[in-house]
Amino acid sequence: MGQSINWSGLAGALGVLVRPSLVVPHLVVADIRQLPVAKLREAGFCAIAFDKDNTLTAPYAMEIHPPFQDAWTRCLDAFGPSNVAIVSNSAGGPDDAGHAEATRIEQALGVHVLRHAQKKPAGGQALAAHFGCAPRQIVVVGDRLFTDVLYANRMGAYSVLTRGIVTETNDNWLALRIRRMEHRLLDLLLAAKVQPPYSLK
Repeated sequence: MGQSINWSGLAGALGVLVRPSLVVPHLVVADIRQLPVAKLREAGFCAIAFDKDNTLTAPYAMEIHPPFQDAWTRCLDAFGPSNVAIVSNSAGGPDDAGHAEATRIEQALGVHVLRHAQKKPAGGQALAAHFGCAPRQIVVVGDRLFTDVLYANRMGAYSVLTRGIVTETNDNWLALRIRRMEHRLLDLLLAAKVQPPYSLK
């Protein structure tokens, strides 16, 4: 399934020029195997949302990347499947006619795919409404600064960046190149000791 231009993402990237802390994640991990899900639950987080492509699966794949399966199971056990969701800019969004892709993913992975009218980084209120809890009680995990981390930080959630990706094969051409640039930007921001826009400790 193709994706239209993410104007919200482009606008968000420009906003980062004014407030760069918005793309600094609260936590950086190699991939979801490093997620401290038990500690997150103990800290009071009630729900967790994941980007899909290159966070949980290969791009456009319908199964959890096999090395991540145990970590995915731990997450479901810790939070409960009803408190886990996928927020994708392809499935469940304006490019997903009839939400057919979202339905396929739900059937394959067993968790809700958020239906949303706006692409990340916009529309965080839809996620909070789905879970029925405050944004500060939600963890958002993804591989992109200008979509996933910015989405989490703008809504007031706990942002986690998975810096490693599953594969660049079949990845969106533009997203692939922007991600590489995002990693260079993050290195600069961390070297300059820029902190996330708020603390949820």
